Amino acid sequence: METRKVLSSLCYFSIFFAGFLFPLIVYFASGDDVTKSHAKRSLLSHLIPLIPTALMVFTILNDIFNLHDRISALTIISIVVLLLTGVIVIIWNIIKGVKVLINE
Repeated sequence: METRKVLSSLCYFSIFFAGFLFPLIVYFASGDDVTKSHAKRSLLSHLIPLIPTALMVFTILNDIFNLHDRISALTIISIVVLLLTGVIVIIWNIIKGVKVLINE
């Protein structure tokens, strides 16, 4: 198996072991344009869950500082959105990693 394929697929699979760090290192260390392209795409997909995470942190802090006796609907919605986004990103990265190993 080619090194290019393995590195490209590991960028996607790194969501399980190195987060955004591995694709970032591969992006700067690789000289191959195809591997850089996959590293950039996987890095962006690893960063997608940060958006709902920021929303969730904001809503939880809002609940804490306003001293509500109950959890607001916005907090529950933000937690559900974060969980769904995380699951979708993980599935997408697995599919892309397998496709890179099989097709290219």
